[in-house]
Amino acid sequence: MPPPSQPTGEPRPRAMVIEQAWRDLGPGLEALSGPAGAPLTRTVKLIVLPLVVRPALRPELGVDFLDPAEADRLAALIRGSSTRLVATAQWFTLLKKARRALGVVAGHPQDLYFQRCFELATQHGAPSAGAEAVARAVVEDVADADGGRTVEALKKHLADPVRRARLDQELTAAWESRRTVPASDVASAVVRAAEVLELCGAPGQPGRSPAYLSMIEAEDGRAYGRALWALAAGVWGGTDQPSHLGLTARQVPACPGVGRGASTATLAAPLDRTLFERLFLVLQSSARREELPALPELVGREVGRSCAPLGLYDESLRVTVVLGGRLAVGLDPLGTGEGAQGRTSAHRAVNSRWRREASVLRARRMTVSPRPDPDGGALEALAQDLRTPWAAYMRRLWVRLHGRDVRDAPLGEVASAWAVLDGVARSVMMDHRARVRSALRALSATPGTASAAVAAAEPGSA
Repeated sequence: MPPPSQPTGEPRPRAMVIEQAWRDLGPGLEALSGPAGAPLTRTVKLIVLPLVVRPALRPELGVDFLDPAEADRLAALIRGSSTRLVATAQWFTLLKKARRALGVVAGHPQDLYFQRCFELATQHGAPSAGAEAVARAVVEDVADADGGRTVEALKKHLADPVRRARLDQELTAAWESRRTVPASDVASAVVRAAEVLELCGAPGQPGRSPAYLSMIEAEDGRAYGRALWALAAGVWGGTDQPSHLGLTARQVPACPGVGRGASTATLAAPLDRTLFERLFLVLQSSARREELPALPELVGREVGRSCAPLGLYDESLRVTVVLGGRLAVGLDPLGTGEGAQGRTSAHRAVNSRWRREASVLRARRMTVSPRPDPDGGALEALAQDLRTPWAAYMRRLWVRLHGRDVRDAPLGEVASAWAVLDGVARSVMMDHRARVRSALRALSATPGTASAAVAAAEPGSA
């Protein structure tokens, strides 16, 4: 189903511009597209944005909402890459065939080959004579570059009984050596965090913040993590949220285990994950695994990291969790005004963006309608997401920061930290928008529920 039209002159979501431009390219892109014809999420993440749009060179196209002129430029870039994108799809099909012939099963093919296929399309154009040999060489090269950094290799590494026993002992020792602190130890961090968030939401923010740097120097992230181990209440400035903001399903996290397997559909909360689960996502999402430490080092460092405050080593990343938590408890997409006291310019910037989502305003009214949920639960679940946005926000933020921690990529300046914090907020907002649209489509396709959904979505029903 093509995306709905947008009034001329209005800013347009970048994702919508990309999807429409992609559909306009026509056939030949099936290997890079979903069943409905839109580009796959990994196609956008690994090919369209970094290799076609290139926001690093065109920062005006790196925002989530584009003015008409920028939207036209972005669409023109995608149209101009049509031939290369079709060739990329052909190379990807060929590489998957070579992968099957070689019996390679480790890693996600899209993560491993999408960018290499674009490079092949740029260098060679569409596959021609000798392309099978090239494809085979690329698959072998990628497999060698992994250096054993695969989910299957991790599974085998952690299956050794002697190694498992040693890792269990190391986890237990690291966990028992933790030190907790009372909530009073984070009082000064609360003041500094508010100052940083006030700066972040203000126009023309500087690249460095004395308050942000002082949080790092004072190890405020470490203090917060230790306070949460002690089940300290009220550290985020709110009374309705659990102290760990969904980072654990327990009152306090337990000593992590080694683990034997993982699935993205059933992953535990971040601080409840096993060693295997923590590294599973890192390996699954890494397009360039050669940049990761060798597997034994990767596992060894994760033992200590899993027992560190907030489950992270780097202090700048822990401080970013603190800032994210302070921001998350003030997210208010429904505009209820609850807990408005003490909110900063960062809160106002994120909340105002969420509330002016023109494409889903009616759907939001429907999700909080007091009338019966016409589909028996999906809309109520979406409404709950809007009432507790901090849960999805903190989970997504932690995963991003954990990935940076594994790669030794700190956030040394406030501008970099804010880019991550704001980016996660946008990501959660876009994800909720997509889920609302999906629910509405399902309702419209079900006899007897469409009229109830429309009635519940009327402006006076919220």
